[in-house]
Amino acid sequence: MLSRAAESLYWLARYIERAENVARLVAVGYRMASMARSLGSNGNEWLSTLIATGCEGGFFAKYGEATQDAVTDYLVRDPDNPSSILSAIDTARRNARAVRTALTIDMWNALNDTWLGLHEMDLDFSCSRNPMQFLDWVRARSQLFNGAYASTMLRNEAFYFTRLGTFIERADSTARILDVKYYVLLPGDEGVGGALDYYQWQAILRSVSALRAYHWVYHDRLKPWLIAELLLLRPEMPRSLYSCLDQITEYLGLLADSSGGRRGECHRLAGALHAQLRYGRIQDIFQQGLHEFLSDFIGRSIDLGDEINRHYLT
Repeated sequence: MLSRAAESLYWLARYIERAENVARLVAVGYRMASMARSLGSNGNEWLSTLIATGCEGGFFAKYGEATQDAVTDYLVRDPDNPSSILSAIDTARRNARAVRTALTIDMWNALNDTWLGLHEMDLDFSCSRNPMQFLDWVRARSQLFNGAYASTMLRNEAFYFTRLGTFIERADSTARILDVKYYVLLPGDEGVGGALDYYQWQAILRSVSALRAYHWVYHDRLKPWLIAELLLLRPEMPRSLYSCLDQITEYLGLLADSSGGRRGECHRLAGALHAQLRYGRIQDIFQQGLHEFLSDFIGRSIDLGDEINRHYLT
């Protein structure tokens, strides 16, 4: 498969997943800000939301303060932010047009209808009057595209690169969502285990659609170490780091097999991350420091993406 086509499919999937993940983070920002106001907290949940997306550098080059309106505008529709929902869907469609013949009709229709709907929408009205309804729409459109390609693509190299893009992006997002709660959100005057702490953990689970899954798996009240275990190590949780790395190593292996067994540094990095999560224990992670573990994972995930690009896409 031509590296140009592989690159377009890989980034198409990454940007569709990114649009959904940004929508999830903005939604949790709204929930947390609402909880904080009702409980009289002095924390800045919108700054935390911004940090979770990794967009704080670009934001503060343009804005002076992380207010709700400014952060929402920057993360939803700012064309200068390559990770905004608008920019992500625009970039996904450009990549899709470059490999139009590699897409199924269902894939193209799902993405093109999303792009058209977004550009026909009054984003100012949607974000100010019905933000949660708009964010739910973005999530639903991303899931429609993912369902379309999972159901209709041939299981060949094009599918493997699309899956790689989805799960590289999803693993990074899950780590960032969990890290921002543990390291940033709890204000200094709040005790761990307080009402705000509880509702923030609940919002984190909601942001990855895992609140019901948590109660199904643990049959217990919300506990930080169990939430972390669910999002890091549980194989049955589809957005957990372990589940994402399981998919990444599988499709890297299939790509290696389809190219005569040729492997590179990306396969070693993915295998090492997968083994660390497969054999990891949550008590050891907390002893090391959850923030330290997640920061290391995010850095190694970025390195993995770079190595995939070097091995297959250049």
